[in-house]
Amino acid sequence: MSAFPSIGLIAKPGDPQVAPTLNALADYLRGNGRTVLVDESCERQLSDGGLDALPREALAERVDLVVVVGGDGTLLEAGRTVAPYSVPLLGINLGRLGFMVDILPEHMSATLDEILRGEYCREERLMLACDVSDSRNRLLSSFNALNDVVVRNRDFPRMLDFDSYMNGGFISHHRSDGIIIATPTGSTAYALSGGGPILHPALDAIAMVPICPHTLSDRPIVVEGHSHLEVVVDEHNSSPALATFDGQVNHALSPGDRVRVRKAEYSLQLIHPHGYDYFHILRSKLHWGRGKEGEVTEPGGVSG
Repeated sequence: MSAFPSIGLIAKPGDPQVAPTLNALADYLRGNGRTVLVDESCERQLSDGGLDALPREALAERVDLVVVVGGDGTLLEAGRTVAPYSVPLLGINLGRLGFMVDILPEHMSATLDEILRGEYCREERLMLACDVSDSRNRLLSSFNALNDVVVRNRDFPRMLDFDSYMNGGFISHHRSDGIIIATPTGSTAYALSGGGPILHPALDAIAMVPICPHTLSDRPIVVEGHSHLEVVVDEHNSSPALATFDGQVNHALSPGDRVRVRKAEYSLQLIHPHGYDYFHILRSKLHWGRGKEGEVTEPGGVSG
């Protein structure tokens, strides 16, 4: 039996560079007998108006696979919406880096031939569920995140005073530009730039990475994935703070506000081509093991 009889398409909206790949993808999938639905935000990028366009949540309810055309940011946004529906995502890379969208457009047809035959790798990625409450513990908003939750001072030249907790127990008082709470997926994003560790995607763990701490001994820590974490903005903090989710959604914080972060009840399902290798991605994207001419050095010291 063929894999994924019904497939949804999500693309970076308003980007003219996406349209050729998106149209080629839609034609390919229909030519291979798949039912194709499209996210309504990118309907205008399709030259053929014969496809059903749906709101993203309705799309996720009706398809067996979502293919994202764009960069990692497009996949992050799509993932936050479709992950609760247990729909796997596959990424076509039209972005700059491509940690998660790992199929190049020139390889799209050949790779999809294999995937539609059932030759692929499936991977689960931990996600975060987040609540923002005020000083009286009244819930203000709820969000989810695939990469990270960042609590920082809204005015970058100013430091933020805040406390951190795990499972109700006090960790520390911090003075820094903020703190990053990152999943293993997000450990190679902002958290890595902040000096945090790389966490393998299979780990059930969360990293807490202070941003430019005033006390240099305030170091990143890694905690068990089922930990309940909390960041409380100091009531005497003199300037406004901000909570950011995957670098795409913001929520203003007042003194005394609390950001609670825990592992979500669902995970993001990713589909990769057969033979996917996480460490190959790291070698390629982070330029590990480069030889004198810039080639990636493979096992045995051979440049590839």
